[in-house]
Amino acid sequence: MTHPRRSLLFMPGSNSRALEKARVLAADAIILDLEDSVAPDAKPLAREQIAKAIAAGGFGKREVWIRTNALDTPFWAEDARMAASAKPDAILVPKVSSLDDLRTIAGALREAKADPSIRVWAMIETARAVLHAEELAAASRDVEPRLAGFVFGPNDISRETRIRMQPGRVIMLPMIIHCILAARAYGLEILDGPYSDFSNIEGFNQECAQARDLGFDGKTLIHPGQIEACNVIFTPPPEEVARARKIIAAFELPENAARGAISLDGQMVERLHADMARRTIAIADSIAAMRN
Repeated sequence: MTHPRRSLLFMPGSNSRALEKARVLAADAIILDLEDSVAPDAKPLAREQIAKAIAAGGFGKREVWIRTNALDTPFWAEDARMAASAKPDAILVPKVSSLDDLRTIAGALREAKADPSIRVWAMIETARAVLHAEELAAASRDVEPRLAGFVFGPNDISRETRIRMQPGRVIMLPMIIHCILAARAYGLEILDGPYSDFSNIEGFNQECAQARDLGFDGKTLIHPGQIEACNVIFTPPPEEVARARKIIAAFELPENAARGAISLDGQMVERLHADMARRTIAIADSIAAMRN
């Protein structure tokens, strides 16, 4: 069953209280951070605390990820060794921009004898990464088979390109859609980046809804107060799930087994709608399994 990734909360690895709190939060995944939220002199402590937290367990059905520092920092090599040893569900690498970056990641994890189950997620945070998003996604079939998806990083892209972050992200939409298309073309997932103004509840809700409608699988978060709304917005509503189950049931009737399209409740329904319905049901079932 696919693990839901509606809400993924960054938690600073250097903050022991935050690591403890992460075990009871309702996020689908916890991202234990070594990068932005950790001061340079606190990186060794953060590595040690993250390794101990994962070893201790207690995160329930939540996925546990580790975000390393970027490849061009003096922290990357040690981050990679610790992450490989700690055996999180995934390693999130910032500012991945080229095939060489993916090769570097793959080489480091091979050298560290990382468990094959550990997935790699690439943060798309540079102009070069956006321009080469399709090439990076295609690498999941050869260069870096661990690659499971992208996390779009609007704040870093704004910093590098000088594209202003404005409500609605209208100016950035072509870049976002380009990255979503690249991910889907190669069967990868893609997550939206964080919304920084965590006190602006309405703005956050609007951006979450936009992310869902654009096709993102979920959203990364920077504050626990964002989890509940994010989960609600990315959860298929009951009526949508009921409709999906009805479509599947209709196509499973013997008289419809060979049909490419059928009439259901006065509407034409095609096999592609059945495929979409199966995905909706899979998401709903995986969310229900998280609760049980």
